[in-house]
Amino acid sequence: MTKRTVTAVQSVKADNSFWQPVSIKEVTDNSTTHVTVDSTQTYQTWMGFGGALTESATYTMDQLPAEKKESILQAYYNKENGLGYTLGRLHIASCDFSLENYDYIEENDETLETFNMDREEKWVLPTLRRAQEIAGEPLTLVASPWSPSAWMKTNGERNNGGKLKKEYYTLWAQFIARYLKEMKDKGFETFAITVQNEPAATQTWDSCEFTAEEEAEMVKVLSGVFKEENLDVNIIIWDHNRDIIFERADTVLSDPEANKGVWGVGNHWYMSEDFEALSKVHDKYPDKHMIFTEGCIEGGVQLGAWHTGERYARNIIGDMNNWLEGFLDWNIVLDEQGGPNHVGNYCDAPIIADTKEKVAHYNSSYYFIGHLSKYIRPGAERVDVTLSGDDLSVVAFKNEDGSLVTVLLNETDKASDLVLSLDNEGAAVHVPAHSITTVVSEQA
Repeated sequence: MTKRTVTAVQSVKADNSFWQPVSIKEVTDNSTTHVTVDSTQTYQTWMGFGGALTESATYTMDQLPAEKKESILQAYYNKENGLGYTLGRLHIASCDFSLENYDYIEENDETLETFNMDREEKWVLPTLRRAQEIAGEPLTLVASPWSPSAWMKTNGERNNGGKLKKEYYTLWAQFIARYLKEMKDKGFETFAITVQNEPAATQTWDSCEFTAEEEAEMVKVLSGVFKEENLDVNIIIWDHNRDIIFERADTVLSDPEANKGVWGVGNHWYMSEDFEALSKVHDKYPDKHMIFTEGCIEGGVQLGAWHTGERYARNIIGDMNNWLEGFLDWNIVLDEQGGPNHVGNYCDAPIIADTKEKVAHYNSSYYFIGHLSKYIRPGAERVDVTLSGDDLSVVAFKNEDGSLVTVLLNETDKASDLVLSLDNEGAAVHVPAHSITTVVSEQA
C-alpha cells in the first residue's frame, strides 16, 4: 500500500488563531482509534460552497476602496488563497437585503413589455462578473424570488406575505423565465431557481406564502413555461427551514407531475437543527438533491464572536452527514450595522465591511467555512466515518485527486487527544477545546 502524507490545520478559540498548521503523529497501533474513516463506503457527491451576492452585499463592497473590494472577492473566490467558492445565490427583484423594494416591471404590465433589470447592473452583476473571473469559471447560480409583483398578490404589496393570485401563476412563471433569459443574454447561466424564498413565512419584508399544494401547482406551471421557452433550468422546492422539510417535500413530491419537475429540496437553518430531517427526504426520494440555500447569524453584527463560526460548522457538517450536496451562505458581506436592510432586519456575515473606517473584518465564520470549503472540492464524495463518543462533529470526503479530508469540530470545553484511522493508516492529533481541525491525507 502506498504511504500517504497527512497534514492538518486548526483554528482555536483560546488563542484566537485561525488556519494554523499543526503536527500529526503517525500511529501504528490502531487499537484505540477514536475516528475511523473508510473511503470504500461512499455517499453523495459534493457540488461546492458559495454565498449570496445580494444588492446589500454588493452595494456595501462598493463603499470601500477598490483594492479592499478586490481583496474580499479574492478571499471568497480564489481557489488557492481564498475559500474557493463556486456557487452563488441571487434574488429575483428585491429582497430584504436590498436598499428598497423594487420590481422589474411596471404596475399591471401583463405583457412584460416594461421588463427591465438595469438596476442589477449597478452593483450585483458587475460584482458577479469579477467573482467569476477570480474563480476562473462560471459560478453555479441559484436564483430565488422573495415576492411576485405587488399587484399580482392578494395583499397588493411586496412585503407582509400575501399570496400569488391564481390567475397570475402563468404570468409569474413567464416573469421568472424572462429573468432567466435576460441573465443568459448578459452571459450568466442559471443552474436552478427556487420556487419561493421561505414560502411558509409572512415577513415584514418581501415575502409570499405558498402551501405545499400551491407550491406543487407552481412547479407544474414553471415546468411548462420553461419547456415552452426552451429553458434548461432546475427547480428547487421549499427553500425554508428543516423543521417541516419532510412534510413539505413529501406533499409536493407525492404529486407525480410535480415530482417530475423538481430537481431538489432547499433548506435553511433557522428554527431547527434536525439534520436527520434531510435524510428522511433522501430516503423516500433518493433521486432528489439536497442543497442548503440560506443561513446567517441573526440580530446584527457580532465581531469577534466564536460561537458564530461554530454554528456554521455544526450546521454544515450535520447536513453533510445527511446527504447535503451544496452549501450557500446568505450575504457574503454586510456593513458595520449588519445591513443595509430596508426593514431593519440586520444580520451578521462572515465578512463585515466598515464603510466609515473603510476596513474589512473577517469573522470566525469565514475561517470555519474555510476549514471545509478550501479542502472539500466540487466532485468530492462523502465517505464513511465512525466515531467513538458523541462530543465531536465529524465529516469526511474524498476528493477527485484522491486526497482524503476529515473535519473535526469540538464545541466543548474539553480538549481531546484523538487517534484517527484514515483508510487503516493511523494518525494522532490533539484537538483543543472549542476548535476546528481539518486533516488531509494524500498520496506521498
